[in-house]
Amino acid sequence: MAKDTHPIEQVCTWFAENARPLPWRGATPWGVLVSEFMLQQTPVARVEPVWRSWLDRWPEPSDLAAAPAGEAIRAWGRLGYPRRAMRLHAAAVVITEQHGGQVPSDEGHLRALPGVGEYTTAAVRAFAFGLPAVVLDVNVRRVISRAWNGVYEPANHLTSVERALASTLTEAARDPAQWAAGSMELGAVVCTKREPDCPSCPLQATCAWQHAGAPQPQAATRRQPRYEGSDRQARGRILAALRDADEPLARTPVLAEVPDTEQARRALDSLLRDGLVIEKGDELHLPE
Repeated sequence: MAKDTHPIEQVCTWFAENARPLPWRGATPWGVLVSEFMLQQTPVARVEPVWRSWLDRWPEPSDLAAAPAGEAIRAWGRLGYPRRAMRLHAAAVVITEQHGGQVPSDEGHLRALPGVGEYTTAAVRAFAFGLPAVVLDVNVRRVISRAWNGVYEPANHLTSVERALASTLTEAARDPAQWAAGSMELGAVVCTKREPDCPSCPLQATCAWQHAGAPQPQAATRRQPRYEGSDRQARGRILAALRDADEPLARTPVLAEVPDTEQARRALDSLLRDGLVIEKGDELHLPE
């Protein structure tokens, strides 16, 4: 690789030579949209088998839209944050009814889909349609923070200065979609949160963080909330019981899935509020 190559193009070249063969790369726009829903706060290794089975079962948005919402929750399995399944089902309905069954490429139409925000809109435009879009997930933000700003980790919240720099980099790329994918991949497998593999990085020679002496963060890293014994785990146990059942279940045995009685009631109430569980009389089931 020539030493005078622009850093953005170095990343793109590196990506062309080192990209993981993930199944949603080169997939249909629907396949890309499904992957973006599933990959939110969920590792690639857990998503890949579920994504494959999902696309086998529902290869088009209209296929999912025709199924009960409860089947989307059931197929979501143990990916976590099951509201994503409900929103993806709702998005499939809108795509089917308003866009002729085709995932739209227009930014406004994408943003109007249930569960689709700024990041997912940009990701779908870049990865499904090859359009210029500023894709800023945690991995891209980390690469930019280190290689261009010399800071180990970006701020907790996206700033206007950070957004402006990311936009400038996207505009400078010969292939903005390739830059988006490459910078994301670089952050995921090389410029990782802990123990970055700097010798393998195409930006090592120009990295501002390396030039600054690779300073470590001053503040302690915020820990993820504990899952074991949490309300989220309780919700998961209740949903798992209903997913595994072929028919509605009585309220009492469902609540018994959670040892703490008050926590069980609290978890069930939140699932009912979210529409992830339906109650008829004393019976509970997934949405129809």
